[in-house]
Amino acid sequence: MRLLRSAAASLIVAFAALLLPLAGTSVAQPVSTEVEQTQWGPLDAAARDMLVKVRLAGLWEKPAGEMGLEKSANPLVQEAGRHLVEGHTDLDSRVIELGKMLNVTLPTAPNSDQQGWLREMTAAPAGSDEFDKIYANRLRAAHGKVYMFLSTVRAGTRNTLIRDFADVCMKTVLDHISVLEATGKVDFTDTKNIPIATVAPAAGAATPQAASLTAPPMSMPLIVTIGGVLIVVTLVGLRMLLGGRTKQRFRG
Repeated sequence: MRLLRSAAASLIVAFAALLLPLAGTSVAQPVSTEVEQTQWGPLDAAARDMLVKVRLAGLWEKPAGEMGLEKSANPLVQEAGRHLVEGHTDLDSRVIELGKMLNVTLPTAPNSDQQGWLREMTAAPAGSDEFDKIYANRLRAAHGKVYMFLSTVRAGTRNTLIRDFADVCMKTVLDHISVLEATGKVDFTDTKNIPIATVAPAAGAATPQAASLTAPPMSMPLIVTIGGVLIVVTLVGLRMLLGGRTKQRFRG
């Protein structure tokens, strides 16, 4: 019995150690897959997310463009600022109208990261090279991420309004990327904010989405169930083993 209790305690400790990293961690909620049928085609979560992200971009990149015109002494940075103000003035009016047409609630203020980038630009000395570098790199990194997201939505959406708007957005974002790079202040050695391009998977290769469908991660209830079954099976096996040894001892 002493061996049985010791084995049981060891199993419980090991199982608790397995669950410890998950303690206090909220389980990620799945992205809504609700699809709304509209006269322009289905409106899915990715399409709604695109409208939200474009609106968020305008909420901080337009003020950033104005800051470039006011604080930079570099004509190339000022030119980039003009493109940002003009581009996002146009995109803002379009996305707000689309939000109304498609019944998508849009943000009214930049998120915390975007507010932090604006504060960083505000704190940099006017007319300094420091400001120009912060300006060009923050905006170039943000535009690169948005461009990749837009291309993904554009390639897959079945909604004609979203397709047309994605075309306009991609042209505007590519223009902004070009003028920001033309400043000569973008640091392409910063692979964290401007990741190095990777080779696209070959046609027919399993995608991360497909892989997740074939091998979904185990949920917390499943882990608890499997762990409990293993403990019970192990304890029963040990009890049978010890019972067999006891009978043999008496027979001997």
